[in-house]
Amino acid sequence: MLKFKVVNKEMDNTLNFFPRNVLGRICGYDNENLKMPNKIIEMGLLPDTVFTILYQAPFNGPLYIEFGDEKSRLALRVEEAKFIITEKL
Repeated sequence: MLKFKVVNKEMDNTLNFFPRNVLGRICGYDNENLKMPNKIIEMGLLPDTVFTILYQAPFNGPLYIEFGDEKSRLALRVEEAKFIITEKL
Protein backbone atom coordinates (compact mmCIF):
# COMPACT_ATOMS: atom_id res chain seq x y z
CA MET A 1 0.00 0.00 0.00
CA LEU A 2 1.28 3.44 -0.92
CA LYS A 3 1.66 6.02 1.82
CA PHE A 4 1.91 9.72 1.11
CA LYS A 5 2.93 12.43 3.48
CA VAL A 6 0.45 15.16 4.24
CA VAL A 7 2.10 18.57 4.24
CA ASN A 8 0.74 21.56 6.11
CA LYS A 9 -0.82 23.84 3.56
CA GLU A 10 -0.20 27.53 3.11
CA MET A 11 -2.69 29.44 1.02
CA ASP A 12 -0.44 30.16 -1.96
CA ASN A 13 1.51 26.91 -2.38
CA THR A 14 -1.37 24.79 -3.66
CA LEU A 15 -1.81 23.88 -7.32
CA ASN A 16 -4.80 26.19 -7.79
CA PHE A 17 -2.53 29.23 -7.09
CA PHE A 18 0.47 28.00 -9.11
CA PRO A 19 1.48 30.24 -12.07
CA ARG A 20 1.15 29.10 -15.69
CA ASN A 21 4.15 27.98 -17.77
CA VAL A 22 6.38 27.51 -14.71
CA LEU A 23 7.95 24.17 -13.85
CA GLY A 24 6.79 22.84 -10.49
CA ARG A 25 6.86 19.72 -8.32
CA ILE A 26 4.14 18.10 -6.25
CA CYS A 27 5.25 17.97 -2.59
CA GLY A 28 2.24 16.28 -1.02
CA TYR A 29 -1.43 16.71 -0.23
CA ASP A 30 -3.62 18.65 2.14
CA ASN A 31 -5.96 15.90 3.25
CA GLU A 32 -6.54 16.74 6.91
CA ASN A 33 -10.31 16.34 6.63
CA LEU A 34 -10.06 13.29 4.31
CA LYS A 35 -11.99 15.08 1.57
CA MET A 36 -9.38 14.78 -1.20
CA PRO A 37 -10.72 12.83 -4.19
CA ASN A 38 -8.91 9.50 -4.72
CA LYS A 39 -8.79 10.17 -8.46
CA ILE A 40 -5.97 12.70 -7.93
CA ILE A 41 -3.65 9.83 -7.01
CA GLU A 42 -5.21 7.44 -9.54
CA MET A 43 -4.52 9.91 -12.37
CA GLY A 44 -0.81 9.90 -11.52
CA LEU A 45 -0.42 13.19 -9.67
CA LEU A 46 1.95 11.68 -7.12
CA PRO A 47 4.52 13.35 -4.85
CA ASP A 48 7.75 14.34 -6.64
CA THR A 49 5.93 14.54 -9.99
CA VAL A 50 7.12 17.46 -12.14
CA PHE A 51 4.36 19.44 -13.86
CA THR A 52 3.49 22.61 -15.77
CA ILE A 53 0.13 24.37 -15.90
CA LEU A 54 -0.45 25.06 -19.59
CA TYR A 55 -3.79 26.84 -19.42
CA GLN A 56 -6.65 27.77 -17.10
CA ALA A 57 -10.15 28.17 -18.44
CA PRO A 58 -11.81 31.56 -17.87
CA PHE A 59 -13.82 32.40 -14.74
CA ASN A 60 -11.76 30.17 -12.44
CA GLY A 61 -12.30 27.14 -14.67
CA PRO A 62 -10.29 23.91 -14.82
CA LEU A 63 -6.50 23.83 -15.06
CA TYR A 64 -4.89 22.08 -18.03
CA ILE A 65 -1.76 20.36 -16.70
CA GLU A 66 1.17 18.56 -18.33
CA PHE A 67 3.06 16.22 -15.99
CA GLY A 68 5.46 13.30 -15.74
CA ASP A 69 8.14 11.94 -18.04
CA GLU A 70 5.54 10.92 -20.63
CA LYS A 71 4.16 14.48 -20.77
CA SER A 72 0.65 13.30 -19.87
CA ARG A 73 -2.03 15.99 -19.92
CA LEU A 74 -5.27 16.37 -18.00
CA ALA A 75 -7.80 18.94 -16.90
CA LEU A 76 -8.25 19.33 -13.16
CA ARG A 77 -10.96 21.33 -11.40
CA VAL A 78 -9.86 24.11 -9.06
CA GLU A 79 -11.76 22.35 -6.25
CA GLU A 80 -9.48 19.33 -6.75
CA ALA A 81 -6.29 21.35 -7.31
CA LYS A 82 -6.56 22.99 -3.89
CA PHE A 83 -5.60 19.65 -2.25
CA ILE A 84 -2.24 19.41 -4.07
CA ILE A 85 0.73 21.15 -2.41
CA THR A 86 3.44 22.32 -4.81
CA GLU A 87 6.79 24.07 -5.07
CA LYS A 88 8.52 25.90 -7.91
CA LEU A 89 11.61 24.36 -9.50
